[in-house]
Amino acid sequence: MIATIAFGLLIVSLIIQIVVLFKKDAGPDGITPWLSLIAGVLLLIEIVRRSIAIHFVALTGMFESLIFLACFLTLLIFGLRYIKTTKGNKIIPFGATIVAVIFLALASSPLAPADIKPPVPALQSGWLVLHVSFTFIGEVFFTIGFVSAILQLATKREERRQSYDRLAYTSVAVGYPIFTAGALIFGAIWAEKAWGVWWSWDPKETWALITWLTYTAYLHFRLVRKSTSKLVPALVIVGFFIAMFTFLGVNFLLGGLHSYA
Repeated sequence: MIATIAFGLLIVSLIIQIVVLFKKDAGPDGITPWLSLIAGVLLLIEIVRRSIAIHFVALTGMFESLIFLACFLTLLIFGLRYIKTTKGNKIIPFGATIVAVIFLALASSPLAPADIKPPVPALQSGWLVLHVSFTFIGEVFFTIGFVSAILQLATKREERRQSYDRLAYTSVAVGYPIFTAGALIFGAIWAEKAWGVWWSWDPKETWALITWLTYTAYLHFRLVRKSTSKLVPALVIVGFFIAMFTFLGVNFLLGGLHSYA
């Protein structure tokens, strides 16, 4: 019920944002950021409620993972109003809200059973919590980069293009070390504790590495080579889709040690 209310608030927020975007004389949008904040707080309450019920941090199932992603994304959407490069921007929060709505829509689908069950022993590890939470928080920042990169490619005005380029870079630059710590470092430590090996070329591990290499390539071209090619923002978009495939697609299409998660 709590997640459903949050989902409803985000739908209302999305409708309001559409009206504001297409209404020529619309003033500043002072409502939807607060709807995002309330939705995020509700989702956080749901995570805490489920964690208390299973006596462990609720991050081990598909439903809980989607709730976590949507929670931190909606909180970041609220935070965008206080960031200099996004203050007053209406399109970035709109795009991010669409992604958050998709996360919650998937959470309410048969793909993500909402049953509250204690995790299997291999998942009852503090390293797992660090692994999953840091990975997802990094991907939340990648989401903002993803939206910004799309707008960077779509806009024709040089000033706006540079603004979206800076935001895409900043988002990836913040998310990259967090994702690296979660997906690779903490993930390897947890793997050694759970399975006795640091790395096993499990499908999810392999695709997480591909995700990391994609964003590494982006940072190399953007920061080191200072490339202005359209390939650079395209890497951010591709990286996000690979990250989502690693999270969602691998679980359903490929087997491996992560299949129970």
